[in-house]
Amino acid sequence: MTDSERSKRHRMRMQRKKEVVDAAIAQADREQGLLLVHTGNGKGKSSSAFGMIARALGHGMRVGVAQFIKGRSDTGEEAFFRTQNNVIWHVLGEGFTWDTQNLEIDTETARRGWTIVQKMLCDPSLNLIILDELTYPIKFGWLDLTVVLSDLKNRPPMQHIIITGRGAPNALCEVADTVTEMIDVKHAFRAGIQAQKGIDL
Repeated sequence: MTDSERSKRHRMRMQRKKEVVDAAIAQADREQGLLLVHTGNGKGKSSSAFGMIARALGHGMRVGVAQFIKGRSDTGEEAFFRTQNNVIWHVLGEGFTWDTQNLEIDTETARRGWTIVQKMLCDPSLNLIILDELTYPIKFGWLDLTVVLSDLKNRPPMQHIIITGRGAPNALCEVADTVTEMIDVKHAFRAGIQAQKGIDL
């Protein structure tokens, strides 16, 4: 096959692909606030959500972050995004459950945190809300999934939500608009490498 023939075939394939893509774009004719779920055992669920904060800020949007489970306030993403005018950031956890080892405290902390989230979900000026590691308090029974789903459903119509965490319940995935599952293929920690600043923290 000559270079000219190869070029022609490529152009024809790309023309067909463009027709398919253009048709799909034309069918997407409505706007709404999206509910996204980032789940799975792989690394990158929260990092992906935080990347979307940068995207939202680039469009002049206001963003709210509510971090469940994590009790630390020294992560790189928080240090950076807290300095941005259009970001409000809440650290709502007491630390990982194997650190606290106290069911009553963990449950009360999660429920107190959800009351803060409920106020955020009623604020139409917040265009994007990250509910980081929300799947854990749901999975552990600290939060009532029925209440969570109801609050999410009744949020302002153009408010986007991203929920992160392993083991997202089926009922949450069913109502979500987009669900992404991160797969753990290989992780440096299992080779004895500590969490690294700028990568893990």
